[in-house]
Amino acid sequence: MMKMALYTGMRRGEMFKLQWKNVNLDTGFILLADPKGGPDQKIPINDMARNLLSSITRSKSPYVFPGRDGGMRTTTGVAGRRIRKNAGLPDDFRPMHGLRHVYASMLASSGKVNMYVLQKLMTHKSPKMTQRYAHLRDDALKSGAGQIDDIFKQQKDAKQEKKVVNIRHKK
Repeated sequence: MMKMALYTGMRRGEMFKLQWKNVNLDTGFILLADPKGGPDQKIPINDMARNLLSSITRSKSPYVFPGRDGGMRTTTGVAGRRIRKNAGLPDDFRPMHGLRHVYASMLASSGKVNMYVLQKLMTHKSPKMTQRYAHLRDDALKSGAGQIDDIFKQQKDAKQEKKVVNIRHKK
């Protein structure tokens, strides 16, 4: 479940409610039924999430991550606390929410995902919620703009190399 949070950015409650009938590996989408009180939404399944979902042995439960007796899970329980403790994280750290944040931060800072797409992937109702990741996008833009230095340096080096070759041929 922790990996799924990292691979998809799904909320804790969305994963607790996730049923196999809402996972479509053929179309590559997960239907989030009633996410955080809003209308149903769908999110794409990336390769890592697809591999993870494919590796889960299905039980009689309709839930992907069932709780006791196959019912809907209500907590990450002992495993969540053990993971938090072994990672040296503070007691008030919420692993599922933290992994959701890591997912969004990684996408925003990649420079390959615009804020609109990130909003849709995170299922934020408002762009304001997604804006908290905008500063990471700025860092990616600065880094991208700095690539021009390397491009010009490579062109200059190539011209210098060409001049040296031409001088050798004239001799």
